[in-house]
Amino acid sequence: MTRMTLLVLAALAAVPQDKPAAPPKEQVYKKAAQGELKIHLSFPEDWKPSDRRPAIVFFFGGGWAQGTVEQFVPQATYLARRGMVAARADYRVKSRHQVTPDACVEDAKSAVRWLRKNAADLGIDPERIVAAGGSAGGHIAACTGTVPGFDAAGEDLSISSKPNAMVLFNPVLHSDPLVQRMTDAELAKKITPNLRLEKGLPPALIFFGTADPLMVGAKEYLPKAKELGAVAELYTAEGQPHGFFNRSPWQERTLFRADEFLASLGYLQGKPTLELPKSEK
Repeated sequence: MTRMTLLVLAALAAVPQDKPAAPPKEQVYKKAAQGELKIHLSFPEDWKPSDRRPAIVFFFGGGWAQGTVEQFVPQATYLARRGMVAARADYRVKSRHQVTPDACVEDAKSAVRWLRKNAADLGIDPERIVAAGGSAGGHIAACTGTVPGFDAAGEDLSISSKPNAMVLFNPVLHSDPLVQRMTDAELAKKITPNLRLEKGLPPALIFFGTADPLMVGAKEYLPKAKELGAVAELYTAEGQPHGFFNRSPWQERTLFRADEFLASLGYLQGKPTLELPKSEK
């Protein structure tokens, strides 16, 4: 049993069992040149295709080079129990598909568009779709709400790939990490959220540890977003490094705050049911 699996099982043990979620289902959301890409869907136990549930799609981290859809199993499971359709989307990465970050952005847009296109069959409200992710996955989630273009050939562009809200876990928002990773600096800037901010940004909640050097991107994003009239909130974890949200007690704390944020938008009802660590009570 891998360390990631053990962490996932430990996190799930802390999730209340009074409203169980149905087992996740897999569907192919995109056929790329390098192969099929699947989306893993967690539904509330009382879900029906005729529902109009809010939905959230998570994108894993891994520097646009690696990572798996297992990363956000605890968050997706909890939010499905809270009443959302919670998805975890696979996307192309360098180690498995020999692609650069612009292809990752394209896949994230395809995943959001697929959810909206299939909303009627998935019991989803097409006007309440949240993009979420961590690190590089947070970057591509942010791109779905900020960066124009980078749509896959052949997709129906009349169906928007822009989410209605964003929940971002230590995302890459500024250009330096992208320029360092990509040989084409101009292309890197085109997929830099902080360089593409315009009116109409989705509401965003951003999580960062204060010891994470990438937090400079959030400090740039927040004032710019607020100047444009967008809702933008920053949750900080004092002294915590990059990836802090993957482990207890920060996994529970960030998920609790995400629940509150989604409730403030009308996507969830009532108070969070997540059990916080004792020090938080």
